[in-house]
Amino acid sequence: MLMPKRLKHAKQHRGRMRGLSYRGSTLNFGEFGLQALEPGWINSRQIEAARVSMARAARRGGKVWIRIFPDKPVTKKPAETRMGKGKGAVEYYVAVVKPGRMMFEMGGVPGETAREAMRRAAHKLPIKCKFVSREDYDA
Repeated sequence: MLMPKRLKHAKQHRGRMRGLSYRGSTLNFGEFGLQALEPGWINSRQIEAARVSMARAARRGGKVWIRIFPDKPVTKKPAETRMGKGKGAVEYYVAVVKPGRMMFEMGGVPGETAREAMRRAAHKLPIKCKFVSREDYDA
């Protein structure tokens, strides 16, 4: 699973997800992509599940690029613990995704195969996504 090797600070504030994603919003590597339509946190397990489903749908053909990385630690306090005593321990890591962000890209497969693979991957993610291709940009 994806997670940072080391961090400057072990714990972070939650932050806000306002606005659109300007960086990382275009296709850079493959011919097809999966673009976020709403903001959200995507954890490392969800990214891995989407990657596996894409690889299986493409029958291990072509190439998949993951354009997001879970670098934000999310903490959680143990169940039935009283308030106070500091911030909880790190449970998992998330990638903060804003609308417009290209999350996955795919190349080396036919359009229909890529569309089906991206559809399956989108079902594994907690946000709405759309399928984009190079033809959309050229038109």
